[in-house]
Amino acid sequence: MSGSRPVRAGYRLLTAISMTVGRGPAARAVGVVAGLIPKDRLIDIGCGPGTAARTAARQCADVTGVDPAPEMLRLGRWITAARRITNVTFREGRAEALPLPDASVTVAWALSSVHHWPDRAAGLAEAARVLAPGGRILLAERLVKPGARGHAVHGLSRDEGSRLAADLAAAGFTRASCDTRKAGRRRTLLIVRGTLPEAVG
Repeated sequence: MSGSRPVRAGYRLLTAISMTVGRGPAARAVGVVAGLIPKDRLIDIGCGPGTAARTAARQCADVTGVDPAPEMLRLGRWITAARRITNVTFREGRAEALPLPDASVTVAWALSSVHHWPDRAAGLAEAARVLAPGGRILLAERLVKPGARGHAVHGLSRDEGSRLAADLAAAGFTRASCDTRKAGRRRTLLIVRGTLPEAVG
């Protein structure tokens, strides 16, 4: 068993490196939909090696990338430091237990990670907890065909996106919707979004 550990670690590192390619167009597309502004504070849930977090950092006050995989976070920190980006931090955590205080961000997004969440209801509840009143949530996944197999299952179908939008509404978000958006030449994203109600009084 001990001999398999370096193999698994090496595989995870290769996965992390491969994830640094291709997320830029998706992050830019989601950033346009999010309407990011300089005062935004953003959490990237399931950030991987931080490509989307670094893209968002160009438009936000600060970004926190959260991921359960130490290899992803190490690579994310290394690339971010090498590029001298100072308003991105990385923290270990899961969608169901985000390592941030209540009402500490204005935007929560997850790019190509929702399909990995073991408990979506808990993940949405956590996103609502860390968002300030009026905060926005955006959940972006590759649009896939129903019944897809192999690597093609890593995404959501239109029906699954509609159900996720309904889950957002059930979690207390308003204006929950599901739309598609092109990201680069070949990828179509399914973007589910909503807004946390403003504080009353």
